[in-house]
Amino acid sequence: MNASTNSGTGAGRPVVVEAADVHKSYGAVKVLDGVDLTVREGEVVLVLGPSGGGKSTFLRTLNHLEHIDSGTIRVCGDLIGQRDRGGRRVPLPERRTALQRRAIGMVFQQFNLFPTMTAAENVMAGPVHVHGADRAAARADALELLETVGLADKADSYPALLSGGQQQRVAIARALAMKPRVMLFDEPTSALDPEMVTEVLDVMVRLRAEGMTVIVVSHEMGFARAAADRVVFLSEGRVLEDGPPDAFFSAPRHERTRRFLKKIL
Repeated sequence: MNASTNSGTGAGRPVVVEAADVHKSYGAVKVLDGVDLTVREGEVVLVLGPSGGGKSTFLRTLNHLEHIDSGTIRVCGDLIGQRDRGGRRVPLPERRTALQRRAIGMVFQQFNLFPTMTAAENVMAGPVHVHGADRAAARADALELLETVGLADKADSYPALLSGGQQQRVAIARALAMKPRVMLFDEPTSALDPEMVTEVLDVMVRLRAEGMTVIVVSHEMGFARAAADRVVFLSEGRVLEDGPPDAFFSAPRHERTRRFLKKIL
């Protein structure tokens, strides 16, 4: 039985992400073993846990980059990657799933920017090529987003001329350009030098202030204390702990959580 996800944060707000009894295996290796998680509008949830505990796999199931074996994932009320047919769950066609992903922004460990496009062109790419947006309007939006992430002066710079922290901030702006309802971050600072981490975390803190729903897989304890509403501890494919940062760090309930915190703090 998983830890309860009812921490009280955001009570009364609409549910944006709901995962129920999610299972995922690779062959004989069980990676997710009945994960339950509910995230409400405007919440910032940090997912912690040991390597191999299922954190990144779970994050990728939320937009169906990883297919689940059983369970249910809903984002903004929609079943992700599935549909009901005669009382059975059947896979959605990939084209329909791709439409669902428009509500879900994702930022990876690696920046994955298009090297032959400027920062502004990278941010414009999704709205223009996916949504069919007018290029002039898309560029205006891109410039505004680059200003939001502190890169207004780098709009016409190519990725090779940007630092790692700057490239990651462009990647965040690119995800935001699709106007997602929820943002997923998979270890967004792990590929950065320590001095570049703060500039990326500052943008994520700003998203919280603006009311964006955010789920982050990270070991950045500073972010957990400064911006997270809840910390979820995922180990061996199960949610063992879920609560506000103060309680999580000062009085973890599960012995496995206590051992983990002792190692990393």
